[in-house]
Amino acid sequence: MTDSKPDVKDEPDFIDNNSLDGTKTTPVFEQGTVDPVYQAKAHVLNNATQQIGMGKYQWELFVLVGFGWAADNMWPIITSLILQPVALEFNQSKPPLLSLAQNIGLLAGAIFWGFGCDIFGRRLAFNATIGITAVFGLIAAGSPNFAAIGCFAALWSFGVGGNLPVDSAVFLEFLPGSHQYLLTILSIFWALAQLLATLVAWPLLGYRTCSAEQTTPCTRSQNFGWRYFMIAMGGFSMICFILRFVFFTLYESPKYLMGKGKDREAVAVVHTVALKNGKTSALSVADLEIHNAEGQQATDAAAALKRKLEKVNLEHVRALFRTRRLAYSTTLIIFVWAFIGLAYPLYNAFIPYTLSSRGASFGDGSVYLTYRNSLIIAVLGIPGALLGGVLVEVPKLGRKGALAFATILTGVFLFGSTTARNSNSLLGWNCAFNFMSNVMYAVLYAYTPEIFPTKDRGTGNALTASANRIFGIMAPIIAIYANLETAAPVYVSGALFLAAGVLVCLLPFESRGKASL
Repeated sequence: MTDSKPDVKDEPDFIDNNSLDGTKTTPVFEQGTVDPVYQAKAHVLNNATQQIGMGKYQWELFVLVGFGWAADNMWPIITSLILQPVALEFNQSKPPLLSLAQNIGLLAGAIFWGFGCDIFGRRLAFNATIGITAVFGLIAAGSPNFAAIGCFAALWSFGVGGNLPVDSAVFLEFLPGSHQYLLTILSIFWALAQLLATLVAWPLLGYRTCSAEQTTPCTRSQNFGWRYFMIAMGGFSMICFILRFVFFTLYESPKYLMGKGKDREAVAVVHTVALKNGKTSALSVADLEIHNAEGQQATDAAAALKRKLEKVNLEHVRALFRTRRLAYSTTLIIFVWAFIGLAYPLYNAFIPYTLSSRGASFGDGSVYLTYRNSLIIAVLGIPGALLGGVLVEVPKLGRKGALAFATILTGVFLFGSTTARNSNSLLGWNCAFNFMSNVMYAVLYAYTPEIFPTKDRGTGNALTASANRIFGIMAPIIAIYANLETAAPVYVSGALFLAAGVLVCLLPFESRGKASL
C-alpha cells in the first residue's frame, strides 16, 4: 500500500474509505491484518455493493436466509419438545441421549458445510443444508424405536448444523455496509421459529401424548402426537427448501469469486445483482485487476494447482491467525461460542422436560400446561430479537457492548430461576431467560461473521460453530449424570453465560458502522 496515509496509533489504516456514492465503508480490520491484495479488492467490491444499495435481490435473500436462521433454532426446539413423549413411548431411561445424537449431527454439519463452503462455494451448501433437514425430519416421524429416532435426529441435524455458517456468509457478502444491522434483525426468524414450533406442538403434542404422571405403560397409539408434529415441521422445512431451490436464483458471492482469483466472474455477479435491483454499476474488471500490481494475491487465478492443493490444507484456518490481533480475536470468539454452546442447550434443550418434571413436583405438570408454558416462553423471544437489532446500533454500546450486556443478564436470570417455588414463578424466570438469550443470539450471529475476512469467513464461522457444537455435545452428557430436577445444571449454565460475557468485553474489534471485508 502507499505510504501517504497518516499513521495514527491504535486506529485502523483505511483503504478507499469512500464508496462510489460517497458513503463511508470503513473496514473492520486494520491494514495488514489480511492479505493486502484481497483487502484492496474487497474494498472495491464493498463500494460497488454500497452503490447498488439494498434492493429486490437482497430483500428476497433476507427472507430465504431467514429460513436458515429459523431451522437453526426450530429443530433443536423440536428435539426438546418431543424428548418427553419419545422417552415415555420407548421406555428410555436416559432421554438426553436423543439430544446427544442431535448435537453430534450439528457438529458434523457445522464442520462439513462451514469449511466446505469456502472450498466448493456457497450455492450448493445454501440449498443442500435445508433440503437434508426436511427429508430426514419427515422420515423420523416413522421411527420404530429410540435408536432409529436418534439416528434420524443426527442426520437432520447434519443439515441444520450448516445453516448458520453458510447463510450468514451468503447474506453478509451481498449486503451493503449501511445495512449490516440486518444480520441482527435476521434473528427475528430465530425467535419466530421457536414460536412456530411451540404453537404447532401445543395442539398436536397436547392432544395425543402420554403424560409423565400416568401410571400405565405409554403405547404408540396413545402417543401419536409427536409423529404428527414431526410431519408438520418436516413439511414446513420442505416448503422452505422448495422456495429456495425452485423460486430463487442464488448467485455465487462476488467476494468468494474474487478470493478464488475469478475477478471477471465477480464483476459479472455485481452487474447481475444491480440489474435485478433496477440499477447499474460502474464496476469493471480493471478496477479489481489494478490491485494485482500491489502484490501476489494468495488465491491468484494463475496458481490453479496451488488452489487445488489449498483445498486439502489448513490455509483458511492459518489466515485467521495471521496476525497477533486477529489470532487473539479469533481465539476469543471461539471460546465465547464454546461456552454458550454448552450453557444454552444445558438448560434450554430441557425446558419442556423441566417444566413437566418440576411442574409435577409443584402439582401442575400436565401435558397441556407444559406446552402452553413453552409457547408463552417462545413469544418473549420475538421482542428480544428486535431489541438486539436496536442495541447494536446504539453509539458507544455497539456490537460488543450489546453482546456482553445480554450474555451476562442471560446468566443472571438463570440463577434467578433456582429461586422458583411454583410453576408461575418458574415460568416468569424462563420468560426473562428466553428474552435475553434472544437478544444475545441476535447480536452474536451478526457480530461473528463481520469480524472474519470474506475469503475465510466460512472457515471462521465453521470454527465458531464447531466449538459451539462440540461443547453442546457435553450438555446431554452432563444432563444424564446430573439430575434435571435439581438446580445443578442451571448453576453450571448460568456460570458459563457470565464467563462468556466477560470474554466478549475483551474482544479487540468493534464492527458497528464498519464494512466487512
